[in-house]
Amino acid sequence: MEKLLKNKKLLGVIIAVLVLAVAGIAGSGSEDTDTPTTTGNAVVESVSENDVSDVVNNNQNNGIGNNTEKQTENVAGKTTESYKPVGNGGGSVSLDNIPDFSGSPYVAINGNTPSFSANEITTKSYESYSSLDGLGRCSVVIACLGRDIMPTEDRGNIGQVKPSGWQTVKYDFVDGKYLYNRCHLIGFQLSGENANTRNLITGTRYMNVQGMLPFENMVADYIKETNNHVMYRVTPVFKGNELVARGVQIEAYSVEDEGDGICFNVYCYNVQPGVEIDYLTGKSSLATGTTKAPETTNKPETTLQATTEQTTSQPTQAPSIVVTTRDFVLNTNSKKYHTPSCRYANEISPQNRQEYNGTTDELEGWGYVPCKVCH
Repeated sequence: MEKLLKNKKLLGVIIAVLVLAVAGIAGSGSEDTDTPTTTGNAVVESVSENDVSDVVNNNQNNGIGNNTEKQTENVAGKTTESYKPVGNGGGSVSLDNIPDFSGSPYVAINGNTPSFSANEITTKSYESYSSLDGLGRCSVVIACLGRDIMPTEDRGNIGQVKPSGWQTVKYDFVDGKYLYNRCHLIGFQLSGENANTRNLITGTRYMNVQGMLPFENMVADYIKETNNHVMYRVTPVFKGNELVARGVQIEAYSVEDEGDGICFNVYCYNVQPGVEIDYLTGKSSLATGTTKAPETTNKPETTLQATTEQTTSQPTQAPSIVVTTRDFVLNTNSKKYHTPSCRYANEISPQNRQEYNGTTDELEGWGYVPCKVCH
């Protein structure tokens, strides 16, 4: 009897041990079911567009330090990228720190190093344009440029946009004759933005072609060749309540190669050699020593007076100019203009057809050429 009791106690101990062992195995199994699985394919998760917009709306550059470093962290099968700021956090340029124009269309500033905060740098393409201020002036624009937002069709007509300080005035010695262009802050070839009023300022032909265009071409070529992204910010610089910007600051930084391909910070002067500009209003006159008078046109007037201020080298007033407006049919794709009776005008597809009343000078100033059949 005593031996039977001992056997029962031993059996009870064995059963208890088995129960604990089974419980331990079950607990280990529940931890495995809570462990995330990975696919092995990393997904890049960039800074959101909303985060970037917040930075732009604050009009601040928070960049510190001169080196960038990409940090990658794997979490649940995803890869998140964060970038350290680039530049010294110098922010927008002050006119007090810009040397006077001395013959070069642009000058490098802040050691030619741009400033972008960590929240601004991303490999997700986006564009952000500030609202016009109380004087109708553009402000800072910023973008992460990539192939996906570059234009896929020809630029349309932007003649309806009148940026702050806009004046239609011509000088014989200016390339294309027109003093002012409607300058895209972020060039059309980079973003596909056409008649966006928050992206167009009154800029001289000299600044547009000699100052801004070479940098835009450089960035566009880089993106097409590498498929990389470029951080790009343009800041028009105004003085006081002036309607015409004194110049623009352009900052650019290639993201994937950490600035090896594109990295610059320049100021382009909004000047035109031979012309004096009243930046408060946009009006202009011949600079001292320049001998040719400007031709001025201002719609919708039909009889216009071209005048110039009295100078030692130009003591007489230019003759009056009579401008006759006509009806035209425009092909916004081929950039040709036709008379309404031209047979080719009737063949223009509806999406590319636009009727216009004005002058040939205005159309050609916008890049249109006459149809060889009807002109």
